[in-house]
Amino acid sequence: FEEITFAYEVLSDPENRRQYDTTGSEAPGPENEDLELDLSSLGAVNTIFAALFNKLGVQIKTTVSANLLEEALNGTVTTLPLTVGQVVSRKVEKQSAHFYSITLTEEEAEAGLICKVQSSAKNKFKLLYFDQEENGGLSLALQEDSRKTGKLSTAGLYFFGFPVYRFDHRVNSRALSRDPETGFFKRLDAFQPFEITELKPGSHVFAVYGDNFFKSVSYTLEIFSSAPFENEKESLRSTEAQIVSKRTELLKFESEYHEVFAQFTEMASKCTGEVQEIDELLKRRNEICAAYTIFPPTKQSSSKNRSWSKGKSKKKSSLLMEPREEGEVAVREEAGVKKKKWYNIQLRQDKKKT
Repeated sequence: FEEITFAYEVLSDPENRRQYDTTGSEAPGPENEDLELDLSSLGAVNTIFAALFNKLGVQIKTTVSANLLEEALNGTVTTLPLTVGQVVSRKVEKQSAHFYSITLTEEEAEAGLICKVQSSAKNKFKLLYFDQEENGGLSLALQEDSRKTGKLSTAGLYFFGFPVYRFDHRVNSRALSRDPETGFFKRLDAFQPFEITELKPGSHVFAVYGDNFFKSVSYTLEIFSSAPFENEKESLRSTEAQIVSKRTELLKFESEYHEVFAQFTEMASKCTGEVQEIDELLKRRNEICAAYTIFPPTKQSSSKNRSWSKGKSKKKSSLLMEPREEGEVAVREEAGVKKKKWYNIQLRQDKKKT
């Protein structure tokens, strides 16, 4: 599946195809892992194949439509104003986006902000945050892909004034598929902080991008203050700090593991060699001990001869006559020929007295 995805990424993009024809490559490597597909630029056939691979479990990374980003940069997109605490439920077409603007006061900005989107239909979408340029245009600053959690697909952006981390499970799944051992030690490499930790007072723009292959995306957007969640914020901060610490420990443990594993492999190989050598010596000793004898060697008949003689001995049997009761003789078969049984019958005649 990885090779198919790599081939698909190369063939579906003219620039990637030209680079492949120039340099060549045998298999997808780390330099190709950041390749993303713009579904809006694919034809119907390519989109069908991409959807099929995704259904089979191939992790296909997608990017926001280049046309949409260009429109945002030119300032030609329409934004819907929202207030803090407002909830919106809408439906966005595939490879399209709904833009929302929100204005924060100094107090709201200091308290922190949470922007979450969820889809009860488990649709794929992207939650976007844009920086505002001096010319009025919008440039993409943050992007969070939706992830299926239970009966929902969700995505969230958190602005708490301290680093909040994202975890891309697709990176870990690729590492595990190539080498489970290496994937374990690289498991937390995809645990990286968001580039923006806090929002300043003023206007900010978010967007929900439909990332389905064919269908529109139904979603619910909520933007609210993080002030009521002080305990949860501190718990998140502490937990993520422990994860970062664990990532550092894994790097140290990896070097120790490989060192010990190399020693174990060497000892296991030596143990196998010692066992083989001992078995050979014992076998040689048994052969030497068996040679100490004054009896001439005996020829062992083959199994065929033994089975033939065994069958023949069954057929050969001497005729034995054993006395039984008066007039009865027991007779056995000889050479497979059935013998008649003879009985000495003595007729008693009553002599009548004359």
